[in-house]
Amino acid sequence: MASSLLPVVALILVSGIGVQLLARRIRIPSVVFYLALGLLLGPEALGFVTVDTFGDGLETVVGLSVAIIVFDGAFALQFDRIREASTTSLRLVTIGAAVMFLGTAGAVRVLEGASWEISLVVGALLVATGPTVITPILEVVRVRDHVAAALETEGIINDVSAAIAAVVIFETMLLDDIGISGTLLAFIERAGVGIAAGLLATGLIYFLLRYELTPEGGPQTARFLVFSAAIGSFALAEAVAAEAGIAAAATAGVALGNLELPHRETIEEFARDATLIVLAFVFVSLAALIDVGAIVQLGVGGIVLVAVVVLLLRPLVAWIATVGVRQFNPSERLFLAAIGPRGIIPASVATLFAIELATAGNQAASQTLLGTVFVVIAATDALEAGLARQIGDALGVTPMRTIIVGGGRVGLALATRLEQRGEFVVLIEEDEKQKQAAREAGVTVFDGDGTESDTLRAAGIDEAKIVVAVTEDDNVNLLVCQTARTKFGVEDVYARVNDPQNMAAFEALSVTAVDAPMSTAFAIDNEIERPELANWMYDASDGHDIQEIEMTAEELVGKSVREVNDRIPGGCLIAEIGQNEEAHVPDPDEVLEYGDHLTFLGDAAAVAEAVKRFHPRR
Repeated sequence: MASSLLPVVALILVSGIGVQLLARRIRIPSVVFYLALGLLLGPEALGFVTVDTFGDGLETVVGLSVAIIVFDGAFALQFDRIREASTTSLRLVTIGAAVMFLGTAGAVRVLEGASWEISLVVGALLVATGPTVITPILEVVRVRDHVAAALETEGIINDVSAAIAAVVIFETMLLDDIGISGTLLAFIERAGVGIAAGLLATGLIYFLLRYELTPEGGPQTARFLVFSAAIGSFALAEAVAAEAGIAAAATAGVALGNLELPHRETIEEFARDATLIVLAFVFVSLAALIDVGAIVQLGVGGIVLVAVVVLLLRPLVAWIATVGVRQFNPSERLFLAAIGPRGIIPASVATLFAIELATAGNQAASQTLLGTVFVVIAATDALEAGLARQIGDALGVTPMRTIIVGGGRVGLALATRLEQRGEFVVLIEEDEKQKQAAREAGVTVFDGDGTESDTLRAAGIDEAKIVVAVTEDDNVNLLVCQTARTKFGVEDVYARVNDPQNMAAFEALSVTAVDAPMSTAFAIDNEIERPELANWMYDASDGHDIQEIEMTAEELVGKSVREVNDRIPGGCLIAEIGQNEEAHVPDPDEVLEYGDHLTFLGDAAAVAEAVKRFHPRR
């Protein structure tokens, strides 16, 4: 047995990690490749992996793998990030989850004629999205923090609630039939066991990390202690109640992730590496067990069910979650409605349920359960995950970003002003107080050292149009600018220069350098000589605005300022036109050319509309 199993496990791991690298290179979420690879290795194609491959160990292997994956996702779920979209997140995991559960169950009952028990089990399972599918999507579609926070929170919490609800319904209604009250009591019992086990593991590990960690093996010991929290809490909870282990792993992950831990960075790196391995293994293994015949037997009902889940229920859930929430613009609401792929939890639990039903002689229910769950998983992973980047690009939720290094007073003030103008800003900072202040101001914050290439890359410099270095250290600012300019090829790089004697070093890199002392003197001079203009400029963030853009509206090229006047919204005007590094006040008969630099001045809303009309590619 061991000798025959070894090459299968090796094949799954090696090929799974291989397609993960491929997915990163071509920027398609890895779950799509895992699904395809699993189908290729399964009995429907090459036949390397079957239900009998892992024998009785399948449930244990899948359970431990899911615990590690859920723990890693929960560990990264900071309370600060949850607060980025607290209202939306709360609605997604309460009202939204209930709508998806009942709506899916009703659709399965009507479209497939399944029993209410099977329909409710399927409905519970398909509430789950999860970090296994959401994290790969967010790696290739870089959305604003509040959108990512909503999707991540939904994935973690709904994974747990869906798994527990499905097991409780399966055992209490399908197997024992103890009624609704007994079902609710069993749900609360399992959730309570999981939470208690997770908190117990958290307390023990935190004590060991804070008070018993030796300096010699600190980082390595910290990694293994935290990793043991995932495995230990899962095993403890599972020993008491089935599927309580998922709640335990999630609880331990969230609790430890929001505590001050030594060697946190090494812990996070280790957790990500472990997750990469087990995710590849378990997703490919479960995908290999997909019964294509069971899916085909669903017929038109299965296709209509997918349409109901994707085109009706998910948009309804997204609308409920975001209605009245000003943070979310229309494009982000549509993105939330379009992205809801299903992951490991429904796949693993449905597989185990189907095996149990088939063993009990209920082959029809087994086929219906497995086919229904996997047709939705396959469809949502292929369409919503596979096309996530294209969906994001089409909706404009992945705009070119401005990266600001330095979250002090200057950096935060600049980030706030740019955000108010509709720019997508990412602020890189390490100081905890400055990060907290920026997050409270609604700015997207990335924790890290802005002088390191890995940090800049992770913050999205590959999609950045502007990089600004505004720390109080000129050496840091110079290194940031040099890295952005030479390694990443960012054209528009700006820097705060604290010592005027360092201006030449920045100018040698073709960086737009702002002399901090001179800027302060200029601002004071403006207050003295031009107080009204200065006050108007300072109020730009409160209803006024000035923006310079490049003329790219092809239908307006070749027309005079007079002719395009009706395209300029009331409340703003073209204050200046720049051509070949020279600028002047425009004449009404001056003809606009493609690439002219237009400066709009006026009310903020009018200026924003003018920018859209004259620079539609922005």
